[in-house]
Amino acid sequence: MKIDSRFLGKIRRQFPGSDRDPTGRKRVFLDNGAGTLVTRQSLDRECQARVDWSANVGNIFTESRGAEQTITEGRAAVADLLNAEGPENIISGESATSLFFNLSYALGRELTGSENVVTTGYEHYTNVDPWIELGNRRKIKELRFADFDKATGELDIENLKALVDKNTKVVTVSAASNVLGTRTDLVEVRKMAKEVGAYFAVDAVHHVAHGPTDVKAIGCDFLIFSGYKLFSRHGSFMYMRPRAMTRLQPFKVRSAPRHGPEKWEWGTRDQAMFAAIGGAVDYLAWMSNPSAKLPPKPGRSRRSRIAKTMFMIEDYEAGLTNLALEGRGDTLGLNHIPGLTLYGPDRIPSKLGRDPTFSFTLKGLKDHDVSKTLWSKYNLAVGAEDYFSRVPAQYRKKTMLRATFVHYNTKGEVLALLKALNDLSSRKR
Repeated sequence: MKIDSRFLGKIRRQFPGSDRDPTGRKRVFLDNGAGTLVTRQSLDRECQARVDWSANVGNIFTESRGAEQTITEGRAAVADLLNAEGPENIISGESATSLFFNLSYALGRELTGSENVVTTGYEHYTNVDPWIELGNRRKIKELRFADFDKATGELDIENLKALVDKNTKVVTVSAASNVLGTRTDLVEVRKMAKEVGAYFAVDAVHHVAHGPTDVKAIGCDFLIFSGYKLFSRHGSFMYMRPRAMTRLQPFKVRSAPRHGPEKWEWGTRDQAMFAAIGGAVDYLAWMSNPSAKLPPKPGRSRRSRIAKTMFMIEDYEAGLTNLALEGRGDTLGLNHIPGLTLYGPDRIPSKLGRDPTFSFTLKGLKDHDVSKTLWSKYNLAVGAEDYFSRVPAQYRKKTMLRATFVHYNTKGEVLALLKALNDLSSRKR
């Protein structure tokens, strides 16, 4: 099954904000890297949980039991999304940043100060500052950054391998750069980590909406993503390998459970967050069989349907990526627009693929001015910032423009962006 124009219409109807913003203004939403639009299933589930299951867990009455069940079902949905061992391996948090800090503090309890942590040069600061804090507290000796090729945006995998040694305690990388769209070869990185007995962590926040994310295939100890980057609401989730869940000891209050995901979670859980992510996961399962009248059953059936959907999404987004890079007819693509500098792969690497994220600058024009013009004149929502990433500084830039597409975006929307950029480029000349 493929995403064709007819199916795309059904998909877009699942997103109330796909065509217009809250004021009714017709626009093209291309700021998906900062947070995707929300699917109806997620909205409906969250609303129901807010009203019906508003009580705290741990009591015998209906609202409390419903809250407990909603949380359990939400964990199971995330487990199916990630092909995790089970819901008991899914931890919730307020943000990916909070989860990474929680993880780093727990790992810090095992460290002596002689160890190092290895990451990439294109990380979001969420996967940088928690490790820097360990250095500030003298829990690690060094945080090492692997180089990436500034011309292609691709990771220097050999450089990363050279940085991993017997003192490496953690190897932690992004599944894909939120600025460059570059994907990391997670299987190769896992091999490097395991050879020296290091923990392997993955920041999947940017990539989770763009392709399959299978923790068993990746072989990671930890993987973190955020709901609002996956057609749901704010709030984040961490997969943790069973043995790590048992071994590691996070900071917690005295009365919190001493085992399972609950020992990692600070304060009362928001059952509506679990309801919302469950709705988003069921939406993804729906995509593989849109004629089905009932939600898929949790477990193997839902996992299989999600996997099919994510491969379908990846294939469709590859078409958007090629169009964005090369253009069509008289509409030049990002690789060919005069005065436009693209940061990241100018093609789709055959082995790893590429996320449909495009960061760029236009010669002689300020990023924020371009962003304002794209919005005011062309009705295009395109960001201009540093995206909390190390990447802009690596190119000696304070900001970059960024457009990120997801599967509800159309080829027409890609061409709308390209035509606007062609127009701005020709006017500058």
